[in-house]
Amino acid sequence: MSTFKPKYITFDCYGTMTNFQMGPSARRIFADRISPAQMDAFVEDFRVYRLDEVLGDWKPFKDVVRNSVERTCRKWKLEFREEEALEIYHSVPTWGPHPDVPEGLLKVAHEIPLVILSNADNDQIYRNVEKLGAPFAHVFTAEQARAYKPRLQAFEYMFDQLGCSPAECMHVSSSFRYDLMSASDLGYGARVLVNRNHEPNLMPNYATHEIKDMGGLAALVGL
Repeated sequence: MSTFKPKYITFDCYGTMTNFQMGPSARRIFADRISPAQMDAFVEDFRVYRLDEVLGDWKPFKDVVRNSVERTCRKWKLEFREEEALEIYHSVPTWGPHPDVPEGLLKVAHEIPLVILSNADNDQIYRNVEKLGAPFAHVFTAEQARAYKPRLQAFEYMFDQLGCSPAECMHVSSSFRYDLMSASDLGYGARVLVNRNHEPNLMPNYATHEIKDMGGLAALVGL
C-alpha cells in the first residue's frame, strides 16, 4: 500500500500501548474461588461485561469496572466484594507500556502529532501516559467525550477538538471491537492493527495495515 502521511496519528491506549492488566488482576484476585480449569472462561465473561457496560450512556470508569465485576460474580454465583472491584480500578494508573512502545513512538513523534483517545477517566490516564516515554499532542478521554469507544460519539468529540476529518488521520489499535471497526465506519484514512493477539484477526476487513509491534509504525508513514 502507498505511504500515507496523516495529519494526526490517533491511538488507543490500554492494550495497544499500555500493557492491559484487567484479566491478570482478576486471575489473581479470584484464584481462591475459581479453579484453573475455569479461569479462562471467568476472565472472558469479565471482558464481555466490560464491553457491554460501555455501550450505553457514559458513566465513570470506576462504575464500568464495578458493574462488570458484579455481573461476572452474579453469573458465576460468587459473592461480590466491592473492595475487589476497587482494587482492580485503582491498579490502572500503575500499568506500564509494552516494551516496544516507547522506542516505536519516538520514531514518529517528532514528525507527526500523536493523539490518544482512551476509554479512561481523567484522573487515571495521565499517569499511564507519562510511562509511555513519548510526547503526545493531545490526550482525550471517555470522560471528556461523555462516551466510550466503540461508540462513534467518542471519536466525533476528538475530531471536533482536533478540527480535522477522519480521512486525514491514521488510527492505531490492538482491538477491532473497540477501535478499528468504528474507525472503518468513520472513514479513517488508515487503520493500523497492532497485533497483540487480544482478539480474532479481522484483517483486511477493518484495518488497512497490520504490524506486530509499535516498531513497525514508522515505516507506514515513510519514516
